[in-house]
Amino acid sequence: MNKLKKTAGCHIILMLGAFGCTAFAQTAPIQQTSVYLQYGQAEHAAKSWTLGVNLPWRSWSWQLGSGLVTGHWDLWVSRWSAPYQGEDKATWILGAQPVLRWRPSMGQSPWFAEAGLGVSLASNRRYISDHTTFSTRYNFATHIGVGYLFGEQLKNEISLRLAHYSNAGIRHPNPGENFLQLRYARSF
Repeated sequence: MNKLKKTAGCHIILMLGAFGCTAFAQTAPIQQTSVYLQYGQAEHAAKSWTLGVNLPWRSWSWQLGSGLVTGHWDLWVSRWSAPYQGEDKATWILGAQPVLRWRPSMGQSPWFAEAGLGVSLASNRRYISDHTTFSTRYNFATHIGVGYLFGEQLKNEISLRLAHYSNAGIRHPNPGENFLQLRYARSF
């Protein structure tokens, strides 16, 4: 019975830690809020421009190997455009995504790798182009990326990301869209 209580207690502690429990946070470089501008390109001349903000989870970090994992919320508005029946059709996308970022050397390295899984909402009934038709306005947004922090106090950031948007098969057709994205962010 005591072993069961200890196991359950460990699971609760791990879950609390994943949602920002300060008692288990590691010493980490202080993250700052940042704003960013991002350009993305997909197949068949689809492109996106994105403006967003990253809001750090200030009280949460986790040691992984020789590095440190931190988290932040990525909130954005994006304009997707693609050819549709001879015109450039635009769709506005709102999104929110929790992101985990790993930095080597216990978070002291300027290099990082990150991944995120969130949701997005299209302003139109759905995103449509000559080659892609989404069946839902709501979609999942996932990405993996690598980046580099630079400048005074590492307040500038450049990253390359591969992002995928789809409804995960909730409704068909579900072609998804994959963007290669280049992002510049500035902390303040």
